[in-house]
Amino acid sequence: MAMSALVLLLVLCLGVFGLDLVWARDGSELSADKTLVWGPGLETNIVLPARFFYIQAADSLGKNFTTSPGDKVFQVKIVSPTEHFTRIWIQVLDRRDGSFLVRYRMYATYADLHIHVLLKDRHVAKSPYILKGHVYHEGCNCPQLSGSDWEADMHCPQSFTQVNRDLSLYPSVDPYLNAQEIPKRFGERQSLCHYTIKNNKVYVKTYGEHVGFRIFMDAILLSITRKVWLPDLEFFVNLGDWPLEKRKPTEKLHPIFSWCGSNNTRDIVMPTYDLTESVLETMGRVSLDMMSVQANTGPPWSEKNATAFWRGRDSRQERLELVKLSRAHPDTIDAAFTNFFFFKHDESLYGPMVKHVSFFDFFKYKYQINIDGTVAAYRLPYLLAGDSVVLKQDSGYYEHFYHQLRPWEHYIPVKADLGDLLEKIRWAQDHDEEAKKIALAGQRFARSHLMGDGVFCYYYKLFKEYAKLQITEPNVRKDMVLVEQPTDDLFPCSCHRTPAKDEL
Repeated sequence: MAMSALVLLLVLCLGVFGLDLVWARDGSELSADKTLVWGPGLETNIVLPARFFYIQAADSLGKNFTTSPGDKVFQVKIVSPTEHFTRIWIQVLDRRDGSFLVRYRMYATYADLHIHVLLKDRHVAKSPYILKGHVYHEGCNCPQLSGSDWEADMHCPQSFTQVNRDLSLYPSVDPYLNAQEIPKRFGERQSLCHYTIKNNKVYVKTYGEHVGFRIFMDAILLSITRKVWLPDLEFFVNLGDWPLEKRKPTEKLHPIFSWCGSNNTRDIVMPTYDLTESVLETMGRVSLDMMSVQANTGPPWSEKNATAFWRGRDSRQERLELVKLSRAHPDTIDAAFTNFFFFKHDESLYGPMVKHVSFFDFFKYKYQINIDGTVAAYRLPYLLAGDSVVLKQDSGYYEHFYHQLRPWEHYIPVKADLGDLLEKIRWAQDHDEEAKKIALAGQRFARSHLMGDGVFCYYYKLFKEYAKLQITEPNVRKDMVLVEQPTDDLFPCSCHRTPAKDEL
């Protein structure tokens, strides 16, 4: 066969069999047909501040890429056939491991959204994905009336370990007595919010002087009640750092909701205000959230600095010890303060302060040190979501997910007094593959358990199970005020769900 005919035959074969192939930046074949697309952002009834789904790049044999094929290879377009202009912000985030996280924030409600996932103008996997019916945006007050249907749509787990642990201490809850006793016990010395959810509306009364953090609790309650009809319930939220209920289980306990728990207290733990706000404000006013961090994990593992890294303020004695340790072993630990407050009189000993470092730049280092601040260090979800390994201080404080973490699987444990920190860092340096494996397991945990859908599921399950414990009727108490839903005059929402009479 003549060479020209052979070339023509090869071109024809590629035209027939290779229509869905393009080339990745390393020269590998990238297949539109074999690439995978999945996630909650492809489902109509999942309403989140920022919806999201995933793309896993694959070659013509269906083998997944494990490195980035190029951050611009996939394009995503979202349109509604009934709208000339769709007000939707889309970002395709390259996770540098062969997968992409696509997030989009809707600023209006649309019918029958079409999501096009393209590879050089070729549709990927089962694209276009059609979300049939009305797709509601975050600001739309249109709650799903059946909680069980909402949980199914959200793919919520059957239970949460921490919710079960916390509520097991309370065989029953008396809203009437709590309304009398809790303000007397805590109201003068602590900052509290007393909430009642009645007919899916939020009412509140505050106690104490420092109640600014109420904004986070108001925001998540309003967001949940826009999405699903909450049972009537009445509860108290601690707005301070430290958990409050210090009585023994054999004594009369008062149920207090807090953002942090401890081994010496009996508070009911919620996701932290920091994680909660990052979910509500994803693609909004926050820059650090569980999605953005996945696209900013620094250089590949082999190119990261093999030094343990820490930055923060002086909110605990062990942090002073860490900075002292760093000065004695600068080739092993890079730790410094960005702010002095609690130990300002010791600034001359542990300073000078250094400039703030972007959180994303933390991941230039292989080893991330996580040490308590005033309570648990709320940065842990974001550290886990990177691809550096976390060295976590043993702590009596915990967040809502800590009891699901396992030492030596998701993180490297360090003694509370940091007495073995150098030893653990050197172990990681000498066992590079094992350390990398732990880093990736921690990352998988964060991606699976700490995203926005999981946070909403946790709050709803907590409120639902707590409501079941109530033995008297939750009520709107004296001096409580209605927390108003925000309004959007530019893009008003029309709810197409019809409330059942017994739900109103």
